[in-house]
Amino acid sequence: MLTVLRIRRDLVDAIVAHARRDHPDEACGVIAGPDDGSNRPERFVPMVNAARSPTFYEFDSGDLLRLYREMAANDEVPVVIYHSHTATEAYPSRTDITLAQEPLAHYVLVSTRDHDEHEFRSYRITDGVVTEEPVEVVESYMFANTGSDDVPDA
Repeated sequence: MLTVLRIRRDLVDAIVAHARRDHPDEACGVIAGPDDGSNRPERFVPMVNAARSPTFYEFDSGDLLRLYREMAANDEVPVVIYHSHTATEAYPSRTDITLAQEPLAHYVLVSTRDHDEHEFRSYRITDGVVTEEPVEVVESYMFANTGSDDVPDA
């Protein structure tokens, strides 16, 4: 089943700005969302790349523990896990694939190799299998779905 990442424009802009700000090192972070099956990224959480590397990212273990405790307290899940590639395309490396531990998350990669443009792509990574998915950038989640069941998000 092909999934789609539906994400607000302000969150895309925040990810790209973080990637540009941390360049030439890789940037990384999470966008948490409600643990209600909505698959809706809401809360932008930029993280520090503890590796401080242009070719590798690593969440600080203390920061990651705090984030997972916050998400549990807020009844949230990691909807998007993102990082940047500074010199290559926005495609998961072998290391990215090996370290992917959230089978329900969208893994977003942003390439900042071109100073004037960016590449923004999303993947599902499950059991070492990488599947690219379309990205739908919306202004708001209200009425972002199509069909007769459209109602404003609570």
